Amino acid sequence: MELHIPTLAPETIFHLGKFPVTNTIVNVWLAIAVFIIVGLIIRNRVNLKPGKIQNFMEFFLEKLLVYFDQVTGDRKKTLSFLPLVGSVFFFILLSNWLGLLPGTGSIHIGEAPLLRPANADLNMTLAMAVSVVVISHIVGLVTVGVFTHIGKFVQLGGLIKSFSKGPVAIFTAVINLAVGFIEIISEFAKVLSLSLRLFGNIFAGEVLITVIASILAIVLPAPFMLLELLVGLVQASVFTMLTLVYLTVMSSAPHGEHS
Repeated sequence: MELHIPTLAPETIFHLGKFPVTNTIVNVWLAIAVFIIVGLIIRNRVNLKPGKIQNFMEFFLEKLLVYFDQVTGDRKKTLSFLPLVGSVFFFILLSNWLGLLPGTGSIHIGEAPLLRPANADLNMTLAMAVSVVVISHIVGLVTVGVFTHIGKFVQLGGLIKSFSKGPVAIFTAVINLAVGFIEIISEFAKVLSLSLRLFGNIFAGEVLITVIASILAIVLPAPFMLLELLVGLVQASVFTMLTLVYLTVMSSAPHGEHS
C-alpha cells in the first residue's frame, strides 16, 4: 500500500463557485454540526428537575468556572469571558478528536483525503489566533478606555512631558517608549505562538498516526490514538487558558492606574 504522508497545505475537495473547499473545512463543518446538534439536545432537556445529562453539564460548568476564576480572580469577569473561551475550548477539542475518527485520511476523493484534522491547517489556527488577540484588544479598549489601553503600548505623552523634568526623566520616558514597542512586537508573537503551537502538535500527530497505521493498521495505532486524545485535550486547554490570560490582562488597568 502506498504511504500518503499528509502535506502542510490542506487538499481541495471541490469548489463552491470560485471558493475552494478543503478537507480541513469539511472537518470544521462537521464539528459545527455536532456542536449545534448537541447544544439543541441539551437546551431542550434543561429542566428544574435536572436529569443525568444536565447534572453532568452543570457539574462540569461549575468546575470550569472555578478553574477560570484562578486566572481572572473575579467571577464576574469569568462569566463575561465564558461564552468566548468556552466556545474556543470545545471547538478545538471537538475538532482535534474528530480528526481521529475512522476514515480520516483514508477515505479519498480522487487523490485527496476527504477528512483531515481542522487544526492541521495553519490557516485555521492562524485565523483563531488573530481573532483571539484582536478580541482581547477590543475588550481592553472597552473596559479600561481607549487612552489607557493605547498607553500600555505607546507613551508619547510621557516623553513629551519629560523634556521639562530633566535628563533622568527623559531617559526613563525613552525606556518606557522602547518597552512599549517591545509590547507591540509581543502581540504579534502571541499570534505566532498560539497558531504554530496548536498547528505543530496536531499536524505532527496526524503524520505519526499515518506512519504507524501504514506499518500495522489493526492494533499498533491504538495506543498512539489514545495519546492523541490526550494531546487534543491538552492543546485545547493551553489555547483556551492563554486566551483567558490575554483577555484578563487587557481588561485590567496598568499598575498605578486608579478608577
